[in-house]
Amino acid sequence: MKHSVCLLEAVNLALASEMRKDEDIVLLGEDIGVNGGVFRATANLRDEFGLKRVMDTPLAESMIAGLSIGMSTQGLKPIAEIQFMGFIFPALEHIICHAARMRNRTRGRLSCPLVIRAPFGGGIHAPEHHSESTEALLAHIPGLKVVIPSSPTRAYGLLLGAIRDPDPVIFLEPKRIYRSVHQEIEDNGEALPLGRCFTLREGKDITLVSWGAMITETLSAAELLSEQGIQCEVIDVASISPLDTETILASVRKTGRLVIIHEASKNLGLGAEIAATVAEKSLLDLQAPIARVAGYDTVMPYFRMENHFMPNTQDIIDSVNQTLEFV
Repeated sequence: MKHSVCLLEAVNLALASEMRKDEDIVLLGEDIGVNGGVFRATANLRDEFGLKRVMDTPLAESMIAGLSIGMSTQGLKPIAEIQFMGFIFPALEHIICHAARMRNRTRGRLSCPLVIRAPFGGGIHAPEHHSESTEALLAHIPGLKVVIPSSPTRAYGLLLGAIRDPDPVIFLEPKRIYRSVHQEIEDNGEALPLGRCFTLREGKDITLVSWGAMITETLSAAELLSEQGIQCEVIDVASISPLDTETILASVRKTGRLVIIHEASKNLGLGAEIAATVAEKSLLDLQAPIARVAGYDTVMPYFRMENHFMPNTQDIIDSVNQTLEFV
């Protein structure tokens, strides 16, 4: 049976589907039970699965992470929600020092089948701690997988893949596009692989690499550029750690030009890592310098200024044109 769902509903669909198949899966987080979460991602799940499997917690991110890690080492499969990505910092000691190192520390005796979900990014007129994009910080940690869907289809498939992974996965949900796009999804339980990019649009002139909510502006720019006769290849990174560099490199070898787009601040962002990898492995394939379109190196501003902070479609078009003009 197919469902027309937005990204938020795709998350809910994947959670419900997997919980029906596996009684070891438990959900925990702030307001996720009775209220269904601040964005209603877990709506109605407590009614179906009961309070022992869908648990409201105190406002204590450190406790949520520590409890989830303990559960994961003792046979359960917790899926924890951090209400906003900007609230994850109290949980980092547990995530970095314990979850990410559990398999290595115990020489494989214990694993940590844990998913931590968090809405992230700007665009909803919220304060700075509700609008941060610090995915590069998490991608830097060995032992963590970091996944970012950009559409309902990928949210459903990637979340299933994350839940079934034997190690900890950070699943970041771009809340700006939670409800903006609907797609037909068949609830068939088919997971998408982690650690792989998705080519959303074929092109021969230039490669555009992005992830999360910025895929929307990237595809819009590619469509407008096609009207000028410029054929962009658009790649959705999807899993920022591990990073599928081969798909990106293969595209750059074909097009010879690369623009990387992300909402997070430019300084030490994931775009820098992608650019460095391409420079190391495909420098002689490049016909122009690599360009980055990114947020400013400052705190996410309040809502009157957030649209100035985040890259837009015209920023991407301008960067593409400048890259193509380089000789």
